[in-house]
Amino acid sequence: MASNGGRNVCPTDWHAPTIGEWGTLTNPLGGQYVAGGKLKETGTSHWTTPILGNFDATNEVGFTALPGGYRCKYGDTYAYIGRRGYWRSTTKASSTYGLFIEMSNSDPYVEFSNYEIEDGYSVRCVRD
Repeated sequence: MASNGGRNVCPTDWHAPTIGEWGTLTNPLGGQYVAGGKLKETGTSHWTTPILGNFDATNEVGFTALPGGYRCKYGDTYAYIGRRGYWRSTTKASSTYGLFIEMSNSDPYVEFSNYEIEDGYSVRCVRD
């Protein structure tokens, strides 16, 4: 199993992606400014409705990105559930920050960001 901070997060023959592997997914879809729409689940069953709806969501590659938000490292706060999805990479920005991707209900972007690694984010495993 792949390991993340001593915790097994992916089954055998799968691993948590690097930020480069996220780029490998988004680049053929037109890059970070349009790839989010092509990865997000369509409709508003899980994504809350902003003024423009779940902006440009087509899920054309079957990734079905869902808006799980994130959990604060202190465990008592959940944020952005229904509005944003955050996914980990194994790439660190520093000893306390990691690189993540995020998607929003209000635009078609995939944003590459850094956040505290102790917060709780979604993981999508990649087959070896």
